[in-house]
Amino acid sequence: MARLCEGRVAIVTGAGRGIGREHALSLARHGAKVVVNDLGGDVNGEGGDLSPAQTVVEEIIAMGGEAVVNGDNVADFDGAGRLIAQAIDTFGDLHAVVNNAGILRDRMLVNMTEAEWDAVINVHLKGTFAPARHAVGFWRDRSKAGDAVSGRIINTSSVSGIYGNPGQTNYGAAKAGIAAFTVIAALEMARYGVTVNAVAPVALTRMTENLGPAPETPEEADMRSPRWIAPIVTWLASEESSGVTGRVFEASGEFLAVAEGWVRGPSTSPIDDPEALGPIVETLMAKARLNSGMNGVPGGPPQPQAGG
Repeated sequence: MARLCEGRVAIVTGAGRGIGREHALSLARHGAKVVVNDLGGDVNGEGGDLSPAQTVVEEIIAMGGEAVVNGDNVADFDGAGRLIAQAIDTFGDLHAVVNNAGILRDRMLVNMTEAEWDAVINVHLKGTFAPARHAVGFWRDRSKAGDAVSGRIINTSSVSGIYGNPGQTNYGAAKAGIAAFTVIAALEMARYGVTVNAVAPVALTRMTENLGPAPETPEEADMRSPRWIAPIVTWLASEESSGVTGRVFEASGEFLAVAEGWVRGPSTSPIDDPEALGPIVETLMAKARLNSGMNGVPGGPPQPQAGG
C-alpha cells in the first residue's frame, strides 16, 4: 500500500529540532522527500549551526528516505526563493511547504524594545510569507500551464496568537497574523489547486521549556512531546487533505481540535450619539461571550506571564 505522502516533495522550515524535526521525520516516514531547513540558531534567533538539520537528514536517509539540508534564512526574501528552488531542482517538484521556523523574545509590552518586536515579527510573519510567496508562484505557473497542482501550505500559528498570552505581544501578534494570512491565502489560492492551513501546537520544546512547570511524570512528558503535532501536519501535506483549507488546527498530546475564528456577536442598530452608548454597550457585553483563555474556553485562564 502506498504511504500517505509517497513521492511528494516537502519543505519544513525550522526542522533541525523540536516540532519541525518531528514534522520532517513523519513526512519522510510517509514517503515524502524532504528539504530540512534550519539556520541552527538559539531560541532568540542568534548564532547558526547546520549540524541539527544535517542530523535530521541523516536520520531520514538511515530510514531509507530522501532529504537534503538547507540553511537559508526564511525571513530573507531571496533566501526563501533559494529554498523553494532547491526543492524543485533537487527533487523535480514541490508539493508542500511547512512554515515552522520561529524564535522568542518574550517581554511585557512596557519593557519591550523595538529590536525584540522586529525580530519576532520578521522571523514568524515574514518567514511565513516569503517561502509561501515563492511556492505559490511556482504552483500558479504550473496551473496556468495546464498541469494538475496539489500544493499545500501549512503554517504555524499559536494559542498565544489566537487566544492571547501576557508577555508575548510580539509573538502573539505574529501568530495571529499567521492565522489571518492562512485564511486569506486559502481564499486566493483555491483556484490553483493549493490549500493553506495552519496548526497551533502545544508542546514542550526549547522555545517553551521556560514558560511553565516541567513535566513531573513520564506520562506528562509524553503528553507534551512535539511528536503529537506531526500527524496532522503530515495529513495536511497529503493528497487526502484536498478538501480542507483555510483552517487552524490546535494540536497537542491532549487533543486535536479546529479553532474557530472571530464571529460577530451581539449587535444593535448604529448609534450616532456617543453619550447614548454606555447602557447599549453594557447590554451588548452582557450578551457576548468572554474572550477565550489559553485553554480555548471563553473566560478561561491565561497562562502565567512570560518575559520580564
